[in-house]
Amino acid sequence: MSIARLYIVLIALFSLSFVSSGPRIGDIIDSHNNVAVYYNGNVSHVEGRNVTREGYNLGLRFQCVEFVKRYYYEHYGHMMPDSYGHAKSFFDKDLPTGGYNAKRGLVQFKNIRYDLPREGDIIVYGANKMMPFGHMGIVTRVTDNEVEMIQQNWGKKSRRTLKIVEFKGIYTVADYDLLGWMRLP
Repeated sequence: MSIARLYIVLIALFSLSFVSSGPRIGDIIDSHNNVAVYYNGNVSHVEGRNVTREGYNLGLRFQCVEFVKRYYYEHYGHMMPDSYGHAKSFFDKDLPTGGYNAKRGLVQFKNIRYDLPREGDIIVYGANKMMPFGHMGIVTRVTDNEVEMIQQNWGKKSRRTLKIVEFKGIYTVADYDLLGWMRLP
């Protein structure tokens, strides 16, 4: 092998050592208001329960519910009266829009309504084939025609933009299985 070829091979090997294979489980991939979003690998990966010093249950590590509850705990100091459940169970379908969800200590709004979500609201999805336990995230931005949310446990994609559809003053966040949003009273 010539010196030139050896030199090229060494440079290639040296360069490969700096190429990352992507985030590892537990790596921070994003944040909002100084609350970290962690990479979870695949949706079904579970790595134990995250509990605060006071014993408040934040949820299963690196799952969407854990991020949302950790966000509300760290950013607002809010602890939900009932701290357990899958994402789909956080939204009480029997409550009217604007009703108080006592299990979560939050006011909830159904997706089809006269008002839009606000920054800081919790977006809640019901179950489907891909998400049998539902899904949730935090609203980070709202404009006249879209909502951005931050989420955990959606692969490497920590943010999603959802379209808003308006018809005769009634708004819908246009995404399948979106039940609605919740906020502090």
